Formats: sequence, C-alpha cells, structure tokens
Amino acid sequence: MMSTQLAHMVFFKLKDNSAAASTKLVNECSKYLKPHAGIAYFSAGTLARELNREVNDQNFDVALHVVFNDVKHHDAYQDSDMHNEFIANNKDNWEKVRVFDSHVKA
Repeated sequence: MMSTQLAHMVFFKLKDNSAAASTKLVNECSKYLKPHAGIAYFSAGTLARELNREVNDQNFDVALHVVFNDVKHHDAYQDSDMHNEFIANNKDNWEKVRVFDSHVKA
C-alpha cells in the first residue's frame, strides 16, 4: 500500500508586490518554514508572469509548496513557533492568502 502524504500549497497576494518584497517573502519562507520535521518536498518562489494563458491563475505573487510525509507532521508545522513567527513577521504585507491542502500518493 502506498503512503498518503499531504500537499500544502499556499498562494500569497501581496500589498507591496515589488520584486524586492516578493523575494523577501520567498526568503522568509525558506528561513521559517523549511526547517520542519516530516517535509518530503519544499519550495517557494514567485509568479511566472510570462505564463499567462487563459487557464493560468495569476492572482498571487509568491507561492509556497510543502509536501509533508503525513498529516501529523503538517499539524505539528501549523502549531510550531517558527510558523507562528513567520506569520507575525509577514502578515502585514498580505493582501490575500489562499491555501490548498490535498492528500497525494507518495
């Protein structure tokens, strides 16, 4: 039987969506969110503005992609001091945050 991982995708629309502000948030994601136990995959980056087909949702500036080994590790991440510090340090520049969580097969 294949194990089920949890994919946690977060899309940030920034109030100040300058290149500098977007890069700062990507760096903050790596600093505060990457060093958690139970992460199978982690990445953070900026919108690929050049990919603007009709089906591309471009209503975000920074994307965070984290795949956890299981829901237990996701839940620990959500309650962690580092996650809460990330939110406290960065939320003032968030216009909108969309979170997409899904079970995925390993």
